[in-house]
Amino acid sequence: MENTEDGDMELYDLRVVVDRIEGRSVCGMEVGDCFTLENSAHLRLPDGGHFCVYALASVLPFLAAKQRDLASGDWLAQDSLFACPDPEERLVMRVERTGRRRMNSADLT
Repeated sequence: MENTEDGDMELYDLRVVVDRIEGRSVCGMEVGDCFTLENSAHLRLPDGGHFCVYALASVLPFLAAKQRDLASGDWLAQDSLFACPDPEERLVMRVERTGRRRMNSADLT
């Protein structure tokens, strides 16, 4: 994990992991499939891996908030599970913070 002394802000790098599938896997994903979000906006998949675009779309709106420090009473600070919208699949993802990264806000848009 890169953590330079330069920078005026800190963000968490994240890993999004398929925690469980309570229905049938329609999109071909399996428990343990994952992607990482690093350097604010770099989404990375393991070599040869895939991630369902609909599952990604359901968790994507929350990732920017999970990258930041949140108030202790904020529900998003306490919850880390998100569900895919497919009712037959019932795929549940877990968002994990993997480390903190110091960044320059001027380098980001």
